[in-house]
Amino acid sequence: MELICLDLEGVLVPEIWIAVAEKTGLEELRLTTRDISDYDELMNYRLGILDREGILLKDIQNVIETLEPLDGAYDFTKTLREESQLVILSDTFSQFAAPLMRKLEMPTLFCNTLLVESNGRISGIRLRQNDGKRKAVEAFRSMGLRVFAAGDSYNDVTMLKAAHQGMFFRPPQSIRDEFPAFPGAETHDELLSGIRSFLIA
Repeated sequence: MELICLDLEGVLVPEIWIAVAEKTGLEELRLTTRDISDYDELMNYRLGILDREGILLKDIQNVIETLEPLDGAYDFTKTLREESQLVILSDTFSQFAAPLMRKLEMPTLFCNTLLVESNGRISGIRLRQNDGKRKAVEAFRSMGLRVFAAGDSYNDVTMLKAAHQGMFFRPPQSIRDEFPAFPGAETHDELLSGIRSFLIA
């Protein structure tokens, strides 16, 4: 049995923090795991900016409500779920992801949780587990599943390495150059073609 594991942001939906940066005018929030590979460092940096600017959870959720899946992502996930099993493995947070998951008809999502105070201040994060994407893929493999994984950034690399087959989706050239062993797709049709080749192998 085969299982397809996909990253969320940058593969199926826009980068949430970039959208928040554009809405608030805070260019500092444009940094993602494409820029800073250490996720704890990146999140501490982001939370510091939110505190400094007085940005609350509802402010970010208001931005997320305006976002739509990437062009082609809805049809892509619909087709995938008809042809195989799909799990989204993401470093995002349940409080951020819910509106976007509804727009994709609620595929299974494993992600993290924000720690939020009663006034809406985001005080911290609760990771599902460290290096959770890799560990999820390893767990799926231990169940006898053949796993294909795709993502776009540094925080996806260990997941891609753990899978039977990994593929980048629209990665920055720097990541493509650093990890040339993984093929890349620039469109959802190309990614679907790679997945279909895996399914019939």
